[in-house]
Amino acid sequence: MASSKITFTEDVQLPRGFKAAGSAVGLKKSGHRDMAMIACEPAAVMAGTFTTNQVKAATVRLCMKRLARNGRAIVINSGNANACNGPQGLIDAERMAAATAELIGADERDVFVCSTGRIGVRLPMDIIEPGIRKTAADLSREGGKNASEAIMTTDTKPKRCTARFTIDRKPVTLTAMAKGAGMIEPNMATMLAFFLTDAAVDRSALQDALSAAVNKSFNRITVDGDRSTNDTVLFMANGAAENKTLKPTHPDWAVFVEAINMVAMHLALLMVQDGEGASRVVTVRVKGARSEKDADIAARSVANSLLVKTSWAGDYPNWGRIMDALGYSDAKIAEDRVEIRYDDLVACRDGVYAGTPIEKLKRVVLQRAFTIEINLNLGSGEAVIYTCNCTEEYVRINM
Repeated sequence: MASSKITFTEDVQLPRGFKAAGSAVGLKKSGHRDMAMIACEPAAVMAGTFTTNQVKAATVRLCMKRLARNGRAIVINSGNANACNGPQGLIDAERMAAATAELIGADERDVFVCSTGRIGVRLPMDIIEPGIRKTAADLSREGGKNASEAIMTTDTKPKRCTARFTIDRKPVTLTAMAKGAGMIEPNMATMLAFFLTDAAVDRSALQDALSAAVNKSFNRITVDGDRSTNDTVLFMANGAAENKTLKPTHPDWAVFVEAINMVAMHLALLMVQDGEGASRVVTVRVKGARSEKDADIAARSVANSLLVKTSWAGDYPNWGRIMDALGYSDAKIAEDRVEIRYDDLVACRDGVYAGTPIEKLKRVVLQRAFTIEINLNLGSGEAVIYTCNCTEEYVRINM
């Protein structure tokens, strides 16, 4: 997965200057870890992307307001979204930041806060504040694994990875962790992701690189078509590697961008693979659209169709449902030009059944991962979306 200049592992190796922790403080009835903290010294240049939902959690609004500052810490709770709690939600988010800042010796404005979980329920501050103290006491260089577990909600497994490379002949580490399994659809998903590096990076360049990576990864996935109130990606770059400040004119900029893109795509695909109740990962690739916008619209229509997604849960390759989803999308479609392939097998050509034996198509759909390729034959626009099937288990999880 890595290039010759980047080594990649699916674990958490914190960059220099970073500590992390994950604790069980009582927010989850399961007793599992439910509070995480990431702290760094020196202070880090920050970048971030956030949900486009008009309803935003208090923590999202707080992070957006503070993004222009340097960051010393991120504190995260799972089990409660702190969304739709009115002015009290922001008060509680600020209390979380202030409590963290006091414990690590930072300005409270340099602490970022994230929450994930149930909407419309006030944070239990009688649990949160002692939990912050407990988690801060556990901060360590080896705490990344626990932190990646503490941010999970309906995830069945933690999502984390580390990339290592050199900048100015100095060793640099980029570590990231994320959560997300349901309410997944750009922009972005019920997802949190945290990127940490010891590289020195120009603030504007870091933001541009992160935004571009998110658009190619987290904004290319969908589990159920829902868009969350809490989606947040934060990037901390503390400069502890003491390289010359990275920006597009730096000779090693391309390596840094490649590492960001690699890590972001890996985490995004882990979310699809861990989609609530999912048993199959499906790549929906549209080409031949009038424009990239039309291709994107068509691909999302197919990827989000419950009729299509439930057909993938069964064993029948119902390409007619794909045609239907293309037809009601806002993309331009000429029915008699559409071609649909299941991996390399043509199911539909010129808008009608291509004659490929159904048994062969069934074998494709029964795979753990497969591709639906759609050619609209109207232009050169292309787009890809990564998604999954929808099973009875998804309903049970979300009851």
